[in-house]
Amino acid sequence: MKNSLLYNINNPTDLRLLDETQLPQVAQELRNFIIDIVAAKEGHLGASLGVVELTIALHYVFDTPNDLLVWDVGHQAYGHKILTGRRENFHTNRQLGGISGFPKRSESIYDAFGVGHSSTSISAALGMAIASNLKGEYDKQHIAVIGDASIASGMAFEGLNHAGVTDANLLVILNDNAIGIDPSVGALKKYLTAVKEGKNPRQNNMIKSLNFDYSGPIDGHNLFAVIKELKRLQKVKGPKFLHIITTKGKGLQQAEENQVKYHAPGKFDATTGEIHIKSEENLPPKYQDVFGLAVLDLARKNEKIIGITPAMPSGSSLKFMMEAFPKRAFDVGIAEQHAVTLAAGMVAQGMIVFCNIYSTFLQRAYDQVIHDVALQNLPVIFCLDRAGLVGEDGATHHGVFDLAYLRCIPNMIIYSPMNEIALQNILYTAQLGLNQPIAIRYPRGRGVIQNWQDQHLGKYKKIAIGESICIKKGTHIAVLSNGTIGHNVTLAIAKTDHQETIAHYDFSFVKPLDEKALHTIFTKFSTIITLEDGVVNGGFGSAILEFASQNNYTSKIKILGIPDEFIEQGTVAELQQYCKIDVKSLEILFSSY
Repeated sequence: MKNSLLYNINNPTDLRLLDETQLPQVAQELRNFIIDIVAAKEGHLGASLGVVELTIALHYVFDTPNDLLVWDVGHQAYGHKILTGRRENFHTNRQLGGISGFPKRSESIYDAFGVGHSSTSISAALGMAIASNLKGEYDKQHIAVIGDASIASGMAFEGLNHAGVTDANLLVILNDNAIGIDPSVGALKKYLTAVKEGKNPRQNNMIKSLNFDYSGPIDGHNLFAVIKELKRLQKVKGPKFLHIITTKGKGLQQAEENQVKYHAPGKFDATTGEIHIKSEENLPPKYQDVFGLAVLDLARKNEKIIGITPAMPSGSSLKFMMEAFPKRAFDVGIAEQHAVTLAAGMVAQGMIVFCNIYSTFLQRAYDQVIHDVALQNLPVIFCLDRAGLVGEDGATHHGVFDLAYLRCIPNMIIYSPMNEIALQNILYTAQLGLNQPIAIRYPRGRGVIQNWQDQHLGKYKKIAIGESICIKKGTHIAVLSNGTIGHNVTLAIAKTDHQETIAHYDFSFVKPLDEKALHTIFTKFSTIITLEDGVVNGGFGSAILEFASQNNYTSKIKILGIPDEFIEQGTVAELQQYCKIDVKSLEILFSSY
């Protein structure tokens, strides 16, 4: 491309050779490049479009990678990746063997810190800044870019609180667009809105009160204004805070107008912005919708039911209940710790609380699960969406640790439904009244039952806590599966030549285990195979091993699941194949016995 500036930029050094007047052209080309690739390959769109000017300004003004740039979450870092040597292979973004969808230290020296979960940037950049001071590198710059949804999280405030009493050379840039994945919520959002609209008295500035040199708010799409302010702040010592106003999805009309849908829109027309509609006719429901519709149905019949989600009303489908019962369903923002203890407080007062958190994000509230819920034996109903392998979001988002980290907690019930009916039935059972907390984990994606909503929603059956189900009888080998991955077992057995030798049991309950069934299984079968879509260390298979050891059984046990490594990005099918828990791998294994 003869007149292209972007195609001659292989790193920020090339960018800095340009005259400042050329940068708006770079911004337009960068925006078009992101749109073209994401339209064809999918990914996170709106966040990166919103920070194109800021990204260019940061790499133009600061001496990256010597100056350290930390992006919060990382949804917005596509432009950063393209300008830092990854333009040529950006088409592999989020694909198996390709580049990560998030900043990653092992991928580039320009990725100062790996991210994927929110609100870590200020603490990380502050740590780097303090380390630089200790090494005598007083001129090194440390920049944290954080959104208005992420800065409302407790960890961000912890970082601000510490930074304000240091002399660290830290610049916090607040990218204020009033939205995360869903619209931002809470008192802080109202405060920032007042600041943007000039309704907040200048002396009433909470950031200044924390000892930051505050400037802004400025237009984050005015490239020259952003560059001018960054150059000024370069010379200011100590903790600094720049408030910029941006529009998520900037430059693509549909992405600006529908910011929730265009956060990660799937494939779309790069010219018109129209999303390529996939026919959902005769498809099974998404598990998130089974949760959302079932909880709404139950809430209509039980006024004690409460719903809580930390910033994922659309992703979790709690939005259905929020629309119908706004006083009984809460989006608390990116605040998993608060969500868990809030639920505990409500349960302590007799409410029935469905606390819906993505499996990977519940990790952020582990102490609260143990200390505030399980220790007090409060029957909070944890609904862990996106359990197991989630696909293209990669290592930061796979929900593969939950079985292992929850199984060791006293008082906790752990249940993984095999299908949509089992999910709605356990939701029904839980709200009837349990004497202890329960974690219900289910995957990203669709179930297996067509017309579930018309034929099954509302037709509930109580589930007996701790009981397994024999799906298929057999003579020599027993396969014990947990959750939806059991469908791979069913399909694999059907392809083997000796189906009659293989028994299949659904152990939806990892805790408590069905010990009565296990005694029968270990007495009858000399070979036991366990299968889970969680880590093999400490998970369901480990529980079966422990049972065998405690009862002196000598059957051969083979554990299948996620190996002891962080699994990178790829489609769920590709990653299952890598972990050897896909149908083909299971068929080969079963045929070898």
